[in-house]
Amino acid sequence: MTTEVLHYAAFTTVEGGGNPAGVVLDATGLDDAAMLTIAQDVGYSETAFLSVGATDDGTTRADVRYFSPVAEVAFCGHATLATAVAFAERHGPGRLALSTAAGDVAVSTRSEAGRFVATLSSPPTHTRPVDPDVLTEALAALRWTDADLDPAYPPHVAFAGNDHLVLGVRSRETLTALDYDFTALEELMARVGWTTAHLFWAEDEVTFHVRNPFPPGGVVEDPATGAAAAAFGGYLRDLHLVSTPTRMTIHQGHDMGRPSELLVDVTADDPGVAVTGRAAAIPAWDHPTRPANSAD
Repeated sequence: MTTEVLHYAAFTTVEGGGNPAGVVLDATGLDDAAMLTIAQDVGYSETAFLSVGATDDGTTRADVRYFSPVAEVAFCGHATLATAVAFAERHGPGRLALSTAAGDVAVSTRSEAGRFVATLSSPPTHTRPVDPDVLTEALAALRWTDADLDPAYPPHVAFAGNDHLVLGVRSRETLTALDYDFTALEELMARVGWTTAHLFWAEDEVTFHVRNPFPPGGVVEDPATGAAAAAFGGYLRDLHLVSTPTRMTIHQGHDMGRPSELLVDVTADDPGVAVTGRAAAIPAWDHPTRPANSAD
């Protein structure tokens, strides 16, 4: 049996932008080893594997699993968005009720100006301060110092299905010049259980520029990270750094040549965070022959 694997770029508004993801819309019969092998062959930071169940009242219920080329990941925002758009292109817009290892995730799709837009609602978010000794290690791996950090944004570990280190810096130049120690950060993140590092500069209260190292997936940097964006939205809400309700815009991937835009909505009464973006199929000629942006 041949498994159909689709290639999509998520959170993109321009050709060549966004975060690539593999999408398998029918993962029936695939075991863990098969899914990991497919994710390795695809070579993107994550591939999503969908197993569709029943549809009722316009909502399709499905199980979804995510694999990086290295291991399974509990939740992946950009692969979720890519899956929802791919499903909508096959079956029409609507609602997906997804069961993930991190909890239930709702996704809705709609058509805008001839293209599908998807909004995912993350698992409930929470955040906690980074242990000071761990923060010291993280800064050393990033080749930053305490003086680089923006005091308006406390260093935290934020959760929206996975744990993400959240660090704000004082200047856009610091973010642009990021050149971190991959091995040191990889070892630290494996030890403390972080999935990505969400590194940002605040242009204003609702506009952020982000870089997102992803050593646990074997990837130097993610150009768009929906799960981290959701966790960041929860962090800002919980620390009262934004008013509610509000929409924030995250610009990511520009420093690596894959510009992405993520729209993040937070409210006071929803424990999750909504993340919205577009996705588009990647032409066959642009599929990778090796893991994209790998550390190798």
